[in-house]
Amino acid sequence: MATRAKKTTEPDATKKPKAKKAAAKPKKTAPLSAKDLATKNGESYINVVSLELDPNDINNGAFELDWNDKFLVTLIKSGYQLRKDDKDTDIVDRWFQTVCRNIVLEVYEQEMADPDNRLRTVRSRPLGDGRSEVS
Repeated sequence: MATRAKKTTEPDATKKPKAKKAAAKPKKTAPLSAKDLATKNGESYINVVSLELDPNDINNGAFELDWNDKFLVTLIKSGYQLRKDDKDTDIVDRWFQTVCRNIVLEVYEQEMADPDNRLRTVRSRPLGDGRSEVS
């Protein structure tokens, strides 16, 4: 009858323990930002990062914008021309000014469409004998 040797669970003091191989963990990648995702997909990206207001004059302030190159190309294709010594920021600034101007004009037109908000001009024409015609 053949006998088999049993493995002992006690470590052999003469042998060095083998280093355990670490299981290969998949590296976690940070999720893509909205800008990076748009850029990866070949899409335009523009975002208002911050708004700063002058504490002494709440009517004055500044916007900080963030955009990708595709957005800049879209602006140029839409007619925002490159001028001599233009920087990317100059083109985006012209676009943003146009957007703000259009908002102001739209609000003004809506207010003027309301008869209660229209500017009224009173015309008076003397008729003589202390009388006048008012229209």
